[in-house]
Amino acid sequence: MNQQQNAQQQKDTLLPEKDWLYTVLCDLKRTAREYTTAVTESNCETVRQEFTKLLNSTLTLQGQLYQLMKQQNMYNTSSPALSQEIQTQVQQYKQSGQEAVQFAQQKTMQPMGNQANSGAVASSTFM
Repeated sequence: MNQQQNAQQQKDTLLPEKDWLYTVLCDLKRTAREYTTAVTESNCETVRQEFTKLLNSTLTLQGQLYQLMKQQNMYNTSSPALSQEIQTQVQQYKQSGQEAVQFAQQKTMQPMGNQANSGAVASSTFM
């Protein structure tokens, strides 16, 4: 009887399984961000490759845990986005990226004396 009471007390004081899994999921996402930073800032190709392996492994674990939690209704996802909305966003990001590249190219090719017009180019490029 005493063991049952101890087991129940321990169960009552521990976080529910859903909370533990969510904590681990959040930690995996944080770790993936840290590895991504390490990969992008690595100066040594060998170190970069090792961080890339760690990142891929972490992303795999995170994906598996997410799928498990989703199947068990432990993780609420937002409603699925419409394909058209996604394509619109992708096009907008591509266009913004192209405009940024064009702006950077203009700035790197522009003679030093012609920088007075750069503000007009910048404001019209991103509007």
